Amino acid sequence: MKLVHLTHPPAWKQEDMPPTVLALGYFDGVHLGHQEVIRTAKRIADEYGCQSAVMTFAPHPAVVLRNSAVHMKHITPLCDKEQQIARLGIDVLYVVEFNRSFANLLPQQFVDAYIIALNVKHVVAGFDFTYGRLGKGTMETMPFHARGEFTQSVIEKVQHDEEKVSSTLLRRLISEGKMEELLPILGRYYTIAGTVVHGDKRGRQIGFPTANVGLTEDYMLPPTGVYAVRMKVEDVWYNGVCNIGYKPTFQQDEKKLSIEVHLFGFDQDIYGEDVVVEWHTRIRSEQRFNGIAELVAQIQRDKETAMQYFQQNEESACFF
Repeated sequence: MKLVHLTHPPAWKQEDMPPTVLALGYFDGVHLGHQEVIRTAKRIADEYGCQSAVMTFAPHPAVVLRNSAVHMKHITPLCDKEQQIARLGIDVLYVVEFNRSFANLLPQQFVDAYIIALNVKHVVAGFDFTYGRLGKGTMETMPFHARGEFTQSVIEKVQHDEEKVSSTLLRRLISEGKMEELLPILGRYYTIAGTVVHGDKRGRQIGFPTANVGLTEDYMLPPTGVYAVRMKVEDVWYNGVCNIGYKPTFQQDEKKLSIEVHLFGFDQDIYGEDVVVEWHTRIRSEQRFNGIAELVAQIQRDKETAMQYFQQNEESACFF
């Protein structure tokens, strides 16, 4: 898949672009609703004999529109989003720089510059997709703004347990630590990527060596606590248990969040290695213990709980 960054004002012309079927959206999470939009665009592109493309935006529109100085926490940062979209067989991913100038485009200006000028022959988007200044453009106004240059398909609401599948739903479930409920919405387990960094090495001293994971992107993280996880190291997945938190037993005033993963039957030096952590289920909340012996006993129980979980769910484990 080809990655193309687009900035405003546009510097491309319709006659220079190949005929394209385009999926439109921000696609944070690339959940099953998003996948329906993208797969539909891919299918129609194949039918038309056209290039398939996805258009997304960076940074998140809310960061610009709300004048936020704080980085938005992502379900799928751009690098992850790119990987998930590539797996769906798309030819090109357009990443549009979302800035004040772009946000102020009228709906017709957006369509002229970012759809018609890209030689798009058909657009696919969700029923709630909006475009142009103040989101005045909708899928109902799209045929008018198309000027007869392209057609469109609207993907209706995708639901799970009578609730709309959405990035908002994903964010709520992650914030509540309900990691097992993400699977039927994402179509995969939730993952984050990072690099193994040096920590205080207390885990090794008490018999439970851990990999301290430093995040490479601004991921949305579940609440503090202990989780059954898998971690990919050098393209191999290992089962384990993860503590995300502030280590209150050792440092009551610790301000820095740590992500520490203990892998079962694993004894390799992986400092500096890029890893992926896959979140399966929450075992318990973070707590402070009265001494090392109490902590070690609880970690052993957590390990046994996680091992039992993976034994019971072996057949349904997600191997992406």
